[in-house]
Amino acid sequence: MTRGRALPLIRGSVALLASGCLGVTLWTGLEQRGIALAFGALVALGELTRWTGPRAREAAPLGAAGALSYALLGEVAGRPSAHGVAQVVSVVLAASLAGCVPNIARGRGPVMDHLARRVLTVGFAAVCFQPLYNRGTFTDWSGPAYALLLVALLALTALCDALLAATLAYSRTGWPFGPLLRDELHRMLGIGSAVCATGAVMALAVAVVGLWALPVFCLPLLLTQVSLRRYAAVRKTYRQTIASLARATEIAGYTPAGHARRVAALSRAVGRDMGLTGPELTVLEYAALMHDIGQLSLVDPVPAGATAGLPGAEQRRIALLGGAVVRQTGVDAEVAVVVERQADPYPEQPPAARIVRAVNAYEEKVRDAGPGGPLTALEELRLGTAGDYAPEVVEALARVLSREGLTLPSAG
Repeated sequence: MTRGRALPLIRGSVALLASGCLGVTLWTGLEQRGIALAFGALVALGELTRWTGPRAREAAPLGAAGALSYALLGEVAGRPSAHGVAQVVSVVLAASLAGCVPNIARGRGPVMDHLARRVLTVGFAAVCFQPLYNRGTFTDWSGPAYALLLVALLALTALCDALLAATLAYSRTGWPFGPLLRDELHRMLGIGSAVCATGAVMALAVAVVGLWALPVFCLPLLLTQVSLRRYAAVRKTYRQTIASLARATEIAGYTPAGHARRVAALSRAVGRDMGLTGPELTVLEYAALMHDIGQLSLVDPVPAGATAGLPGAEQRRIALLGGAVVRQTGVDAEVAVVVERQADPYPEQPPAARIVRAVNAYEEKVRDAGPGGPLTALEELRLGTAGDYAPEVVEALARVLSREGLTLPSAG
């Protein structure tokens, strides 16, 4: 599937599924309204407390768990449930939209991709479970066998959600699909596993004790979400501290304004194109932000902070000084290693150091090349791949620039 066709296909599927389920539900009426209202309120509450952080794996984990438990609900306090696939999708969609209203008023959503994932994943789970359950296929399943069935269905649903998330991200950004899917599967081990586990437990508990199980079993997930928000706030503060340290060279007049930020942004894009994992991208970004910090130890500043044109020995000396400064700040040792190795011969460098070196040289060359700078700078980097810059990094840089139209304008 091409990038341009993926997003319209997904949104068209969501529109078709939602309209069909709403039509069936309106025609046949709402079964067991009290149960539908309880699960709808849970999903809406999850949307009200949704997390809008840029790196949130699941924006509304409580809403996702409630929706999945309703999709896999077979009994309520020992009595068979009467809802089907159409009602599941309709209730989840209506509750999600209702819960998004306050966020819309605050300018925080909803994001169409978020709703598309919710509707399609819940629809997938309901299609896998409800028709078979209503036909009595699972009548003789009890105890551990029934619990394992729910876990297996939730695992398949989580895989479906990861595939959808990766496809949507690919459609928006054009980044390679394989690394995006790998990152989504890796993140499933975190909040994704908590959502699935909570969905399964709530479905099992409601089947035994009724709707009173919902507030009891959603509390741990709410506490988990609060903890994740605090962790995200700490991460944000940590990154702001690193960005402030990186600006020290700009404030002191050693490098042009915005140089570190531009190198970090483009380095991350190149790293993603090359298939680096999420943690590797974080190390790369931090190292790119601090790649010039060694210049603070120089008595005489390098003109315009352009270290790419210095002799190799001088570049390595500045890089080692930078690594020493990074180690004293308490930043991850991997970041210090990348800063130290950025001036080594590229066959000896780790991938992140190769990327920082090439992107830094590109930004400096673009700044000095004048009209036609990006093409001229790329050509100079290609000519330098024999000994200075890794060919695979230069080609990834060219792909990123071509795909996203980046030219990295000069600081002036």
